[in-house]
Amino acid sequence: MALDFSFSPEHEAVRETVRRFAQEQMAPLVRQAEETETFPRELFRRWGELGLLGVRYPQADGGSGMDKIADCIIREEMSAVCQAFASSWSAHTHLGIWPIWKIGTEAQKARFFRPALAGERISAFGLSEPDGGSNIRALRTRAEKVAGGWRLNGSKLYITNAPIADFMLVAARTGAELTAEAISLFIVELPNPGFDIHKLLKESIRSSETGLIHIADAFVPDDCLLGGRTGTYPVILESLSENRVGVAANALGMARAAFEAASRYARDRVIGGRPIGDYQSIAHQIANMSADIEAARWLVYHGAWRVDQGTLDPATAARVKLVASETAVRVSEAAIRVLGGAGIMREYPVGRIHRDALLYVIGEGTSEIQRNIIARSLGFKA
Repeated sequence: MALDFSFSPEHEAVRETVRRFAQEQMAPLVRQAEETETFPRELFRRWGELGLLGVRYPQADGGSGMDKIADCIIREEMSAVCQAFASSWSAHTHLGIWPIWKIGTEAQKARFFRPALAGERISAFGLSEPDGGSNIRALRTRAEKVAGGWRLNGSKLYITNAPIADFMLVAARTGAELTAEAISLFIVELPNPGFDIHKLLKESIRSSETGLIHIADAFVPDDCLLGGRTGTYPVILESLSENRVGVAANALGMARAAFEAASRYARDRVIGGRPIGDYQSIAHQIANMSADIEAARWLVYHGAWRVDQGTLDPATAARVKLVASETAVRVSEAAIRVLGGAGIMREYPVGRIHRDALLYVIGEGTSEIQRNIIARSLGFKA
């Protein structure tokens, strides 16, 4: 079978639709949302109406029935306009509801999953903790079985959408032993008296609201234990691997936006009677940016194809995420250098893009974690 690196007409139609929506409906909201560090909640309903929240889910389950390539196209186009908005979208459409679709009971899907697809309820995913970082096995939040449900105690940190969420998937230990099998997922309705959520102020993705959560004797009924069973750690791992390909597409969108802004400026800014892009030092920077983005683009969409083929492995997901996230940081910094003083002015987007890009060499598993995964796949004990 011959290799085919072209997008299908359906994929191109998705790209055009989302690009137009992002420019017309999202772009006008960015400045105020970033300055107030507040997410415009109405976007979730607009996304729901377009079917963008259910892109990866079968039509039989209320989704749009698209593939991972379409998901990555949507992420790329949204992130090119505002990564903060795309980050909240990502936390909702994948981390917050994918496990419910994957193993949730029919009652849980009806109560949480389907309203989330419509944008009627906003979700979050409570995994990271103050002491655990990227080490899921170090998770300390505990769930104790009590009459009619479970009692949760612990804390969560850097949880996207937490301040605006209507419900949250929360990972907690359901056994005393420090093993993966003792980690389970709970669906927590919000507000919950035992959940004290503090909004965090950030230098990156400012308009994607993020929270620190203190959990004290929070009661969760039996029917909100995800899938009605404990020991659902493998679902968390599967969700994270696929989402690393997804956030790599987010990084690709940021890199592309920074490149386009730098290219425009290099053509428009005239010094000594010549556009600065005609000077070799600037032209070479633009050329390097273009090459980096092209390499990242095809790695990202290869990863998406592997998801659709059912052949994605953790090392491939790690490679995709590592390369794309590092590319976004490198390209956005280069864009600031091309713009010079203008690069740190809020009139231009490259400073914001660079701040946002820095998140993705940390979030969804740091670059160091990705390198460890890759090294172990090669037989090294990283």
